[in-house]
Amino acid sequence: MSTLERPALGVLADPATLPDPYPVLAALREASPFAEFNGKLIVAGRHADCSAVLRHPNASSERNQSLLAAGASRRVRDRPSFLSLDPPDHTRLRRLVSKAFTPRMIARLEPRIRAITGELLAAAADAGELELVSQLAYPLPVRIISEMLGVPIEDHPRFAGWSAGLAHSLQPGFGIDSDAVQSRAEAAQTASDEFAEYFRALIAVRRARPAQDLLSDLIRAEDNGEMLTENELIATCVLLLVAGHETTVGLISNAILALLRHPDQLALIRARPDLAADAVEETLRFDAPVQMTARVARGGMQVGSAQAPDGALVLLLLAATGRDPQVFPDPDVFDLRRGATGHLAFAAGPHFCLGAPLARLEATTAVRAFATRLTRPELDVDSLAYKPNFNLRGPARMVVRFAHLAGG
Repeated sequence: MSTLERPALGVLADPATLPDPYPVLAALREASPFAEFNGKLIVAGRHADCSAVLRHPNASSERNQSLLAAGASRRVRDRPSFLSLDPPDHTRLRRLVSKAFTPRMIARLEPRIRAITGELLAAAADAGELELVSQLAYPLPVRIISEMLGVPIEDHPRFAGWSAGLAHSLQPGFGIDSDAVQSRAEAAQTASDEFAEYFRALIAVRRARPAQDLLSDLIRAEDNGEMLTENELIATCVLLLVAGHETTVGLISNAILALLRHPDQLALIRARPDLAADAVEETLRFDAPVQMTARVARGGMQVGSAQAPDGALVLLLLAATGRDPQVFPDPDVFDLRRGATGHLAFAAGPHFCLGAPLARLEATTAVRAFATRLTRPELDVDSLAYKPNFNLRGPARMVVRFAHLAGG
């Protein structure tokens, strides 16, 4: 285990760190693996260590009593999604949902994603400026996942606060005072209850009048004769809606911000729009929208040079792995031509992100349209503000001014 001087984990929650957490993450990575909280927490930031943990059979995702659940209320924990379950429950639920997220099924959504992207950009054309988060990065993925689930468009605004409340509750409890933890728990409780009430009503409607949507498919779905319970349906719908847009908002925003800061890279996509997908992969490595995740060591496990005892939480600094110089040469350079394969932004192993194909397609479509349709885009630097959520990373606001919107 490393004995290098390292910053406190709580520094990651410092508002001053939010604009650029990567020097802190680099120091934590170099010092890792190391133990905190009397060995109850093992921190890993090296690519090799994190990759091995994500694939380890003793690494459990059932972490509802852990430090990472400090902001979650009991009722939130009592409605776990398959993201927080282990086999066989995880296997059964994931198998029921995965049919809607195959590459072939996602490819069918491309015309709709392209059309919505065009609508959103056109709405900003006359103003000559685009508040990127609220006018593109947020509405695009929330409209797509809502349409997939069969959620009426007029209900979309209701989800913003609920989703943010639940997403914020996923942050680690370190570096946050008890009052803030309690406030976060209460917000998560309210969001969970209101989400549950909403989907319980919608499920009743779909049971009576099935439609051509994912919710109706989930209600009908069977696995070895077993169907989803109502609580499982609710938890799955909430997961798909929250995870289906919260992380993609960050991915789109982070990608476009990186391109605005690296105009030579933006020019490459303008000349070769097919490189938009490469820009998305490089963003996943360079500025990941999900900065960390965790596993519980069941029966104990080796984490690099550290031993995680039974029940210890293993905190995986995914964002630090994307800049590990042992895997990615010149890791602090944003270069979409590097072919950034092997990053862990979507995790790995049995919990590899189910929505990865959809997130990639939405982000690629948005980046391509932004690069090819907006002439002379410029970031209003003073407008840039980051979300207080240091785990789900991305700007809360960023204004882009442009000269003209070309036809799509």
